This record gives sequence, C-alpha cells and structure tokens, in this order.
Amino acid sequence: MTIRQALEFSVLQGTTELAPVSSLGHGVLLPLFAGWTGVARDSGFLPFMVALHLGTALALLLYFWKDWFRLTRGSLVCLGMPSGGQDREEALREGRTMALLVAGTIPAAVLGFILEKKIRILFASPSVAALFLGINGIVLLLGEALRKRGRVAVRLSGLPFSRALMVGAFQALALIPGLSRSGITMVGGILNGLNHEEAARFSFLLSTPIIVGAGIIEIPKLLKGAHHGMVHVAFVGGAVSFVAAWLTTFVLMRYFRSFEATRALAPFGVYCIGLACAAGLWLHFH
Repeated sequence: MTIRQALEFSVLQGTTELAPVSSLGHGVLLPLFAGWTGVARDSGFLPFMVALHLGTALALLLYFWKDWFRLTRGSLVCLGMPSGGQDREEALREGRTMALLVAGTIPAAVLGFILEKKIRILFASPSVAALFLGINGIVLLLGEALRKRGRVAVRLSGLPFSRALMVGAFQALALIPGLSRSGITMVGGILNGLNHEEAARFSFLLSTPIIVGAGIIEIPKLLKGAHHGMVHVAFVGGAVSFVAAWLTTFVLMRYFRSFEATRALAPFGVYCIGLACAAGLWLHFH
C-alpha cells in the first residue's frame, strides 16, 4: 500500500464511517474503482483499516466527551455515589442511558466475536459489498417510509431495555460489509420511537465501544506483523481519519437536528443504491 492509497483510505474512512453509507462497503469498492488490485488481500490491510476505525473512535470520544462524562457520573450515582450537588434525577436518567448503551452493545459484540473469520472473507468481496450497499440504501428509505407509522416518540433515556437490545441487533447487521453501522442503527432507533437527532446520538455512542474493541483486538496484530512500515502508515492514517471523522460528526449532528421534520436519511439511501448499481455495472463490464 502506497502513502497515497493510505491517505485516500483514511479520508474515506473518516467521512463514511459515521455517515449512513457504510465505510466497509466503500473500503472494499475503492480498490475496485481505482484499480488497486491486491490491496485488500494484503496481510496488513485489515489491521490498517481497524487503525483508522480507532481514529474514528477517538473523534467520537472527543466530540461526545461531555455526554460520556455525564453518563459515567450518572452510572456512579446509580451505584450509590452521592450526586455532588448535581440534579439527582438527571444523573439517574444519564445512568439509565449508560445501561441502555451496554444493553445495545451486547448483540454486536457477541456476533462480532463469533463471526470474525467469516467477516474477513466477506470483506474481500466487492460483489457482496455492492449487494449489501444497495440493501443498505433500501433499508434507509424503508426506515423513513415507516417512521411515521412507528412507535410513540420517546427520549433516549426513556427507551425500554427491550428496544435498546433491538437497536443493538440492528447494529450487529453492520458486521456485513455494505451495511452501514450508523445507518442501520439509526433506522432501528427511529422505528423504536427516537427522533433523528436522538437516534444519531444513540448510534454514535453505541458504535464507540465496538470500534474501540475492534482496535484492541487488531492493533496488536498490526504491531507484531511482518510489515513494520505499516505501523507508521497506520498512525498517520489514523490521525487523518480522526480529523475527518470529527468534522463529519459535527456536520451530521447539525444536519439531523435541522432536518428532523424531513426524511433525512433518504438522500443517503438514494446515494447507496446509486453507488451499488455503479459497482454492479463495473463488475459486469470489467
């Protein structure tokens, strides 16, 4: 992998990981369109991509640090620690939200551990990525079409644990390249009563431990790999991904807040279907 390829992957990762368009799908299709044969089969490619995910996770932690602080404080209050003069009711709500995040993380964490090797195989297949990218677009459009018929609107802190597990199950589907983690989780959120902004916040908070967990598993493999030069490339790529992801999060949160009354996921759905069709035609004629 050249420096140019690494930088392009890094920018792509940072901008698509949090947008509802599947960074994994884009990461598989970019070598296809760019003619980078063999890049995805490089032994250091997957750990490199996970290093980019870690940069994304750090961007999420920075953007939502106030949320994580309140969630942690609320959890401690729920465990019996004094509220320290803060609003105890609010702290308890934040503690319950943290419990919802834990519940929502379980399905993806369990399936990710079980299906890791199969995911590696799927990761290298552009045809599978294109197919599921198209499915991702259809899911986004269907989610918006069904939103008005969904459950009564609720705040994130008031979401029942059964619904949090259901949203987590949606997130687990994003282990398949082409299905967007944030997109599929947002659809699960809005179908269970959350508005766009709350669903996006829940999605981003949910994705953080999964992305960090993937980094913890894969980064040691990168450090011990034969391609020692990849460590430096991954470090630079992670920094680029970090900046791109923070900016993307900033834009997306304001977008979903501003266009709450509209079908805010629909443009992303149309884009995914269009890209899937373009990839299908490319694979057919090349």
